[in-house]
Amino acid sequence: MDAHIKFETAPDKVARRITKMRPSAVRLLFAAANRPDIISLAGGMPDVSLLPKSAVRKAAKAALDDQAVTLQYGSTNGLPETAKAFCDIVRDIGIRHKPENVIITTGAQEALDLIGKTFLDPGDICLTEGPTYLGALQAFSAYEPDIRTIPFDDQGMRMDLLEEELERIGKDNPRLKFLYTIPNFQNPGGVTMSPDRRKRLIELSHEYGFIVVEDDPYGRLRYEGGHCLPLRALDESVIYLGTISKMFAAGLRVGWIMATPGVIGKINLAKQGTDLSGSVFDQKMAAAYFTETPWQHTLQKFVKTYDRRRRAMLAALEEYFPPEVTWTHPEGGFFVWVTLPPYVDTGSMLAEALDHGVIYTPGDGFYPDGKQGHNCMRIAFCYESPENINEAIRRLAEVIEDRLELYRAFIAAGALPNAGVAE
Repeated sequence: MDAHIKFETAPDKVARRITKMRPSAVRLLFAAANRPDIISLAGGMPDVSLLPKSAVRKAAKAALDDQAVTLQYGSTNGLPETAKAFCDIVRDIGIRHKPENVIITTGAQEALDLIGKTFLDPGDICLTEGPTYLGALQAFSAYEPDIRTIPFDDQGMRMDLLEEELERIGKDNPRLKFLYTIPNFQNPGGVTMSPDRRKRLIELSHEYGFIVVEDDPYGRLRYEGGHCLPLRALDESVIYLGTISKMFAAGLRVGWIMATPGVIGKINLAKQGTDLSGSVFDQKMAAAYFTETPWQHTLQKFVKTYDRRRRAMLAALEEYFPPEVTWTHPEGGFFVWVTLPPYVDTGSMLAEALDHGVIYTPGDGFYPDGKQGHNCMRIAFCYESPENINEAIRRLAEVIEDRLELYRAFIAAGALPNAGVAE
């Protein structure tokens, strides 16, 4: 017992990589989000109540009827029929891929971890949008890379700033491994990379010798504008990550990696040491759903519902938020990125927002160093009703106005506060 206690209090026994990892801001907010008095704009949770029960039952029955397979160990790459189903559902967005070059993962989150595990040594460089998906930052940071962020505007990652960073890194630098991007309705920014920038990104990847990792969880959820070809459709060297979480069921934890045979082989080795294989039952359910049910019809229901909620959020932002605040205008996906004046700290403001019955995700968690984005927040429109969204934005506007009034009081007193002082 004494030895156990001694170990529990010995931080020197913990791997260095763990000490450098930060907890997920969204996960920490889950407890608050479940309170009945709270309207949550924090998590990107799909509304699974929209799924027809008959389709879910049919998919589950298909898995149960084949229990000799679905309750057994599976191959590391995953069920061939599931890989084929995923290749089929991306064909109409421009991707042609062979099922044998697919790895089925435990959600796209495992895919991100496998990418880091396969390609990153300590000190290696990976590039991302800034801000970017905090789950990717968590996955990559375990392998101790040098994560460098490239800002975006309403057309996606800025290629001029990427080129400047690449010039600093140098061509064919062995430390530069990959660039991770969410080109469609980016998380957390909600922006979409323009076709011209997609083409330029591919050109730069060949010029400077890095891999492009494309994460596309939201690509099917477009509410306005025209379809943009995935990066994977422009260049077969792109590693393409996907998930059923936003099209079917997040709880099944099924995603995929599509890549060239050589890359798939290396990732297979990494996955063998991680989980041997994913859940065959979940894979069978996913395959049945996308081959035996009218999933496209349900997808359109998702699109229409999320679009109504998006419009409600954008209208409420326009009505309630003060002119000092700006936000993105997503054409799809789940999220809006809000930028407040630099003297407002959204992390410290969260407690006041909770008192007003609303939560969001502070912006600093979407940067690798946690030192940027302190005056930003991500708000999600995917889960709450339009009425709740309107009320949440009204409450949040009151909180923000309180902060701005405090700042104005500083100005009136002749004292200009630094960032974070008006807290």
